Amino acid sequence: MILRGARVGASVVDVRIDGGRIAEIGSIRTSRDESVELDGRWLLPGLWDNHVHFTQWALQSQRLDVSSASSAAETAKRIAAAIGPESPTPFVAVGFRDGLWPDAPNLQVLDAASADPIVAVSGDLHAVWLNSAALRLYGHPGSATGLLREDDAFRVLGLVDSLPDTQLDKWADAAARAAAARGIVGIVDYEMDWNREAWERRQATGTDSLRVEFGVYTEHLERAIEQGLRTGDRLGELLTMGNFKILIDGSLNTRTAFCWDEYDGVPGEFGMLTVPEDRLVELLRRASGAGIEPAVHAIGDRANTIALDAFEAVGCRGRIEHAQFLSDSDLPRFAALGVAASLQPDHAMDDRDVAERYWTGRTNRAFPLRSLLGAGATLLLGSDAPVSPLDPWRTIAAAVGRERDGREPWHPEQAITAAEAITASTRTTVTVGQPADLVVVERDPLTSTVNELRDMSVYETLLGGRPTYGLMA
Repeated sequence: MILRGARVGASVVDVRIDGGRIAEIGSIRTSRDESVELDGRWLLPGLWDNHVHFTQWALQSQRLDVSSASSAAETAKRIAAAIGPESPTPFVAVGFRDGLWPDAPNLQVLDAASADPIVAVSGDLHAVWLNSAALRLYGHPGSATGLLREDDAFRVLGLVDSLPDTQLDKWADAAARAAAARGIVGIVDYEMDWNREAWERRQATGTDSLRVEFGVYTEHLERAIEQGLRTGDRLGELLTMGNFKILIDGSLNTRTAFCWDEYDGVPGEFGMLTVPEDRLVELLRRASGAGIEPAVHAIGDRANTIALDAFEAVGCRGRIEHAQFLSDSDLPRFAALGVAASLQPDHAMDDRDVAERYWTGRTNRAFPLRSLLGAGATLLLGSDAPVSPLDPWRTIAAAVGRERDGREPWHPEQAITAAEAITASTRTTVTVGQPADLVVVERDPLTSTVNELRDMSVYETLLGGRPTYGLMA
């Protein structure tokens, strides 16, 4: 295949693809290959989302979204209005954010919505809010508020999401095709489950629009080691073994991110350290010794210090997922220790008000993209879908503009350029010998406004030279 009239940087060239790779770039006069005219559209490396929970994202489209509700009472009212005689049991709503609510999640209003089980999932996935029927169903009948956080919440989510494979796979395939339509060629999947067989099954039955790296959690680490899996192992044409994911704190909206200073207005509340420091070192040593690179979830500044200390103690490379709130002294440690910073810039747009509420006077250290790059860190960008939509252009726009919905930019000194954001969202380049994982877009991202980046029109997406979206697909 030859892509003719592709704009690569400042040049308009022809690009020949052979065997899934870029074989030639230049002015290709004659060839027996099929030609596709791009008419000067911009050709970029295919985009990666470096942090998703893919099954959760696929499920999101099937559930009531209450993310815009501004109180517990309003959330319960929306749930009550949506429940009908054909509604599933339990009824699941998603996306609530209670950090700025005037009323706290409570049993009374959710019980009034329905006597049947209700599960409301927080926007950050770190909390669930259950009514009395759901509390009994999932083994927490003594909860005074119905609000469960961290490990208790994760266990409930695992039970709620236990649906037939055929149904989940159908929704996952639709989500994968939608991702390809936004220029995505690969994802790092941190779904809280053992995902090897799920992805092997999906790919065997036709879900072939994405490359997938799947991670494992603590409860599955020994299983991965017993199977001899190592980070980077190819398990199929599109499936690769990823990282060992370990959560050591919570989130800002749930007020469980582990911080050095108290949450403003909440005396004595510093968040939660969910894995002791010595246990973290032990787990990192076990995983890295078996060839599985660790990826540590750390949001609060103290949790990030602890994570970096553990990487230093073990002497292994890896990633910190989120790195949302950092001490200045920890910035240079990422590069020094070979630890990549995996951030989700669109979270800054969701979290800016709650951060100003609970981290008053310290938010210059939140989502410090520019500071991390300035300190030499490797930056990886993603969405954390379903916490933010699985849309790389929304991610890139947030990194570049630090604004959304017409608001003033939030700490614009931490913005990065479009070129830097694209580099942090890709794994290949448009050069001879590289995989032909490519996206064709309608405008130049390097000169686009923030709104134009967010709404970027994708013309074609190719995975190993095979069209997965567009006129050729």
